[in-house]
Amino acid sequence: MSEVTLLLSAIEAGNTRAADQLLPLVYEELRKLAAAKMAREQPGQTLQPTALVHEAWLRLVGDQAPQFDGRGHFFGAAAEAMRRILIDRARQKRSLKRGAGAQRVDLDQLDQLSVAAAADDETLLAIDEALTKLAGEDPESAEFIKLRFFAGMTNEEAALAQGIPERTARRHWSFARAWLYRELRKDSGG
Repeated sequence: MSEVTLLLSAIEAGNTRAADQLLPLVYEELRKLAAAKMAREQPGQTLQPTALVHEAWLRLVGDQAPQFDGRGHFFGAAAEAMRRILIDRARQKRSLKRGAGAQRVDLDQLDQLSVAAAADDETLLAIDEALTKLAGEDPESAEFIKLRFFAGMTNEEAALAQGIPERTARRHWSFARAWLYRELRKDSGG
């Protein structure tokens, strides 16, 4: 078991000191993921990697001890928290532009699903809506895409986080990419 998994188990058992030890371990991993995402974002963005990690941590932990079933569950929750932050940010920006109209979604970006922060707001919102629909049909594939797209994990890392074989991960990736491609194409009028 990794140190993170052991600490998550200790926290679940009521050890409050374990939470103090968990933050530095996961903070660095989350900070690296966020920094990689933000490095590809357009210059002049107001959201910084540190702010993304801090907000995600606050959403994960809040004023209470976190309850996670292990490393995979934790990073899945972190990916979901980052996704929600980025989506909320995109919606807020879009609401400021009221009436700007829909923009074209670059479907070629589906080949590079790994960094949500590099996507423009309209693409991010379109992918989020499509992921919500996908979660109704295939929750495992939707969760896999969240780990890839919003947490910046590789196929292997996402498979490990979900506790599934790499072969299954490749199947989720192929299916979800094709499904999202079709869904986004339909929404963009293509």
